[in-house]
Amino acid sequence: MSDSLHLVCPHCQAINRVPVARLDQQPNCGQCHQPLFTGHPVELTAPTFGRQLERNDIPVLVDFWAPWCGPCQMMAPAFVQAAGILEPHVRLTKVNTEAEPALGAQYHIRSIPTLALFRNGREVARQSGGMTAQDIVRWVHSR
Repeated sequence: MSDSLHLVCPHCQAINRVPVARLDQQPNCGQCHQPLFTGHPVELTAPTFGRQLERNDIPVLVDFWAPWCGPCQMMAPAFVQAAGILEPHVRLTKVNTEAEPALGAQYHIRSIPTLALFRNGREVARQSGGMTAQDIVRWVHSR
């Protein structure tokens, strides 16, 4: 691993180079000066999805969900809690499959909620069904 990581800003999508030693020091974006990690999942759209997955040097966990889905609504607070635990070593994101049906189709999402873990733009693991925050953290660490 190099001495620095590329991190995509969740606010302005700028790519930042952050020294690994500063990762735990709440770094801010060099362009918009907002925090690179907020302790909350980042809502992704078709235009921001590829950049977040391909340009972040940390793993990206995607929650494919829909607003009408009861299990998705029940898991949402656990996903936020997991973001607070896993950041800054994993970026947690959400994709509303109702608003972004092409992304759901592209990744063959057949049931929701579905979690997909990506490293360097490639999917490395997938899990369907609601999970607690501890289950999410444990699942990510086991991958």
